[in-house]
Amino acid sequence: MFDWFISSAYAQQAAGVPNSPANLLMTWLPLLLIPVFYFLLIRPQQKRAKEQRDMLTKLAKGDEVVINGGLAGRVAHIGEAYLTLEVADKVEVKVQKNAVSSVLPKGSLKNL
Repeated sequence: MFDWFISSAYAQQAAGVPNSPANLLMTWLPLLLIPVFYFLLIRPQQKRAKEQRDMLTKLAKGDEVVINGGLAGRVAHIGEAYLTLEVADKVEVKVQKNAVSSVLPKGSLKNL
């Protein structure tokens, strides 16, 4: 009825072969990349976060640690979110637990 007002749109046949290997590859490529991203990016990051959580839960008084800023010291007190590091004789610094980057072997800080 309104053909004179709005012209009808008809589908055109696609140029080229619709099921060519290149076309199939481009169609499935995003789905094939999901496992690659998982094993190369997401899984190692989750593993590192789990190791960090385990390290923080196992911290005890007397452990020698290094925090993200490079400050090294012996754990004097542990709270829920903070811990106190003894960085020198009678010098204590309060830091967040999440700032601990690594635990040193016992006896690494002999000057304290």
